[in-house]
Amino acid sequence: MTPRPRADIGIFGGSGFYAFLDDVEEVVVDTPYGAPSAPVHLGVVDGRRVAFLPRHGPAHEFPPHRVNYRANLWAMSSLGVNRVVGPFAAGSLQPHVHPGDFVVVDQFVDRTWGRADTFYEGPLPYHPTAADPYCAELSGLAVKAASDIGVPVHPTGTVVVVQGPRFSTRAESRWYRAQGWEVVNMTQYPEAFLARELGLCYTGIALITDYDTGVEDDPAVEPVTQEAVFSFFDRNLERIRSLLFALVPRVPHERGCHCADARGPLPAVERPD
Repeated sequence: MTPRPRADIGIFGGSGFYAFLDDVEEVVVDTPYGAPSAPVHLGVVDGRRVAFLPRHGPAHEFPPHRVNYRANLWAMSSLGVNRVVGPFAAGSLQPHVHPGDFVVVDQFVDRTWGRADTFYEGPLPYHPTAADPYCAELSGLAVKAASDIGVPVHPTGTVVVVQGPRFSTRAESRWYRAQGWEVVNMTQYPEAFLARELGLCYTGIALITDYDTGVEDDPAVEPVTQEAVFSFFDRNLERIRSLLFALVPRVPHERGCHCADARGPLPAVERPD
């Protein structure tokens, strides 16, 4: 039996990321939760084996509430990945967080519903801790990588995760802003938390594409549209790639965090590794 290919760093993103790699290997992964969003592409970045998977599918065919997050994370873990980098598009809720900035988030607020968001469905009881859902070690490396390549980065921030596919109303956005939360997105939950349940390190890196419903003291700023978000993200893809390629070589081979301790008592038959 041919051994399954391995990687130790996973990245969720679009096909534009692995287009820059040589000798990409496509791997189809079966999981107990169905098919991932796409086959996983394995490549090498600065001597490190990296797995890439587009969370929305290769043609962006899965809207945020239809992404099979459990299959995506399980597929990564089954290939040996123990660190996951999750770049994502986000709207700003605060005037000081500008379009074009990066925010390495350290907290999320879940406003989604109906998503399959746990691997622990019985019979073993397990209540995972979520106080600090992101890996401080990996996130710190992401901040340093962004600073070193000269992209504006906020080292912390809270992302409020909305159900989608619609954007926020003005009242909702005003409420989120009043709580002091920095960014709004549709995919960080349950992606980040499922990584924690599997004991993986995870960092969420927001690229700010817009000001959500606008900036309250500047009526000239228009509410966000899908076309504007996609266009902005495409124009900034090179900056995202630069950040990822600066980050990967910095990741140490041995983890110096406690993320692995968050993994609970999954039945051995269901473990991805």
